[in-house]
Amino acid sequence: MMLFLDQRLARAVSVGFTTFVLAIVVNFVSKILLGRVGLVLGLFVLLGIVLIGVVFDVIGTASTAAKKQPFHAMAAKKVYGSRQALRIVRSADRVANFCNDVVGDMAGTVSGAIGASIVIRLMATMPDRVSETVLSTIVIGIIAGLTVGGKAWSKNIAVNDAERIVLAAARVIAGIESVTGLTFLRHARPNHRKRNRSGRSRRRQNRALERREDESGKAP
Repeated sequence: MMLFLDQRLARAVSVGFTTFVLAIVVNFVSKILLGRVGLVLGLFVLLGIVLIGVVFDVIGTASTAAKKQPFHAMAAKKVYGSRQALRIVRSADRVANFCNDVVGDMAGTVSGAIGASIVIRLMATMPDRVSETVLSTIVIGIIAGLTVGGKAWSKNIAVNDAERIVLAAARVIAGIESVTGLTFLRHARPNHRKRNRSGRSRRRQNRALERREDESGKAP
């Protein structure tokens, strides 16, 4: 029980630290871009962050809805990306955690920070009678509407076309693996062979004991 709790705690700390680092990096890069480009391009940066959150939410949802059987058939035919797709489905809980929680929440936080920066830049170009509170409320409302509405719209797509979405993501992962030489989502399979061997050896021992008992009983 304590080991299970320690594993859950370690995983929570790892996810929290990963989110912390990614949020800092993405926010830093987006703030630099926002400072060097105009207001219109800054809005496109904001929309890009929101779109990243929606896309990863789709991948996370599709990984939990996809079935293994189609990818087993594809792997038998050596379809490109099928092995990576199997790893995604087998690690659906980890994939959904990363895509929906880490990337999704990070995108929401960073988009809110970028929205605040856009409000400040808009206030510099607006007349004095425009209220900052009203403007910031409108901008944050638009960001929230785009994020939540995009995720709600994409949920049906993720569930109905789960296998196709997972395969598309798997092909991207396969391309990255072929370039970098890394392997993502290593799945530790339970070692059934050892269990089967130990079971067979026990059965052999039992049969040998039964034979000895039979022979000793038949002996005069």
